Order: sequence, then structure tokens, then C-alpha cells
Amino acid sequence: MKKTVFIICISLLWACNEKPQTVDNKGRKLDSIALHQPIGTTNEEVILLPEARKHAINWLAYIAAQNEVDQLKNYNLQQTIESSKPISQVMESLSTSIPDSLSSNAVMARANVLTTKAKVLEQLSHRRQLDAEAITEVAREIPLEFNNFKIQLNELFLKTLEDFEDELDEFKAERDTISIDSLPEAQL
Repeated sequence: MKKTVFIICISLLWACNEKPQTVDNKGRKLDSIALHQPIGTTNEEVILLPEARKHAINWLAYIAAQNEVDQLKNYNLQQTIESSKPISQVMESLSTSIPDSLSSNAVMARANVLTTKAKVLEQLSHRRQLDAEAITEVAREIPLEFNNFKIQLNELFLKTLEDFEDELDEFKAERDTISIDSLPEAQL
């Protein structure tokens, strides 16, 4: 009996001192090489139009989200896992703080997609058994979705066909007055 209690105590002490290991969803131990592999996101970036940039530059949540996305592009798997909660919080802040000047259904939908992707990344990163492939896939999607979000911001400031027609009418009227003014008085 004493021997059994002694073995149980030793087993418990040994189990408490053992460091937790990062394990993927297939039961394999994630080694330091896998954790330090870069995520490999896209380097393509949508540039905001000057009108959209004027509105976004004063939007703190947008600036924070852009910063998180820029950092995510350079993260490895371990850094992505560690940063999943702040990324989720920043994207949620982005979604809830859209200024009236940038608010549209398309912009709000893209912000919601970003929030959802960030929350999925956070959930995947805090599971007991990590799925490295799923984490990597979602982490790669976030910069793409942020580019889609910026496209929607740009579309708010694109000119419509009516705007082009108005400009063309103004140009024609201006051209007509210039040509009339340039005619010699004898021809009038």
C-alpha cells in the first residue's frame, strides 16, 4: 500500500514538472522548426485613394488594423499564435468604429469578415491541440481580406457614370466658350 502511494506521488510530481508541449490536431508534437516557419502571406497591398486616405488617416482603429496586418505578414507560426488575441481585438474595434463618412453596407460587410477571420484565428490558436495548417491558412487570409476591405473603402470615392458625364458636359461647355472667344470679330 505504501509502495502504491509512493509511486502515485512520484508520478504526480513528474507529471507536474513536465513542460507542456505544443501538439497539433493529429497528435504530433510541433517542433521549434515548425513554430518558426514564416506564415507566407501575400505581399500585395491595395493603396487607398487620396479621398479614402483622408478619411482613414483619422481613424485610429484602421491605423491599428493596418499595423497588425503589416506585422502579420512577417510573423511565423508561434508569433501568429501569440498575437491572435490582439489581432482579434483590433479587428473587432475596426468593425465597431466605422466613421459615418466611410459607412456603407459593403464596408461593414468586409469589416465583419475581418472580425470573423480574426476570431477564428484566435479560437484555433487557443485549442489544446493546435492545427498548424488551419492556423496558417486563416493567417494568410487576413491580409487578403484587409485588401478587400480597402477596395471597398476606395469604391466609396470612385466616380459614377453620372459624374463622368457631368465632367464631360463641363469640358464641352468650356471648350465651346474658348473657341467662340478665340474667333476674330470679323467672323462673328
